[in-house]
Amino acid sequence: MSTEASSATDLVVRRLGRVAYEPAWRAMQAFTDGRDERTADEFWLLEHPPVFTLGRVARREHLRDPGNVPVVQVDRGGQVTYHGPGQVVLYTLLDLRRLGIGVRRLVRTIEDAIIELLAASGAAAAPRDGAPGVYVGGRKIAALGLRVRRGCSFHGLALNVDCDLSAFDRIDPCGYPGLAVTRTRDEGVAGDAQVLGDELVRLLAVRLGYSRIRSGGSTLEAS
Repeated sequence: MSTEASSATDLVVRRLGRVAYEPAWRAMQAFTDGRDERTADEFWLLEHPPVFTLGRVARREHLRDPGNVPVVQVDRGGQVTYHGPGQVVLYTLLDLRRLGIGVRRLVRTIEDAIIELLAASGAAAAPRDGAPGVYVGGRKIAALGLRVRRGCSFHGLALNVDCDLSAFDRIDPCGYPGLAVTRTRDEGVAGDAQVLGDELVRLLAVRLGYSRIRSGGSTLEAS
C-alpha cells in the first residue's frame, strides 16, 4: 500500500471490507517500514474471517481448543484473541512522535473513544487496570493490541458488534480464563458494524487532533 504525504493534522481512512488477517498484517508492517516524516497517518477499517491471533508474549495454553480456526503468531502486544465477521477492526497506523504522544496515551485515547461511542446508546463501559480494552459490566466488549516500531504504531482494536461469541469459548480471552465477553448487539447499542465503525473513526480522529480526514483506496484483496 502506498504512503501519502500530508501535514501532521491529516488522516487517511481506508475502508477495506473483509480481508484475510495475514495479508493485512504484512501490509501494516510494510506501510510502517516504508513511511517517513511526510507520510499521512492512516486508519484501516475492516473485518477478518475467523482467526485466533497470539501476541508476542502469549502463552499457548490460553489457546484451549482452536479447532479448524487458523492461528497466527503476530508481533503486537497482548495475549490471545479472536477476530471474525461482525467485529469492527480498526488499525491505527500513526506517527506517535509527530502526534507528540506515547503508546500509553494512545491506548487510553482509544479506550476513551470506545467508551464515548457506547455511552451514546446508554451502555456504561470502562477500562480495566492492567488489562487493556473496554468492558461493560465486567464483560469485555473491545480488545486492544498495538506495536510501535520506529516511533510509529500499527495494529489497533477490535470491537465486538454482532460476532459469534462462541469462538471466545475456545480460548482464555486476552489470557484471562473465564473472562466473559459481550457485543454491542447484546448491550443495547444501536448501529451495525459499518455505522459504529464510521462513528468510532470520527470520535478517535477528534481526540487525536486531526483537522482533515481523507478517504483512501486499497490495494489489499478482500477475502
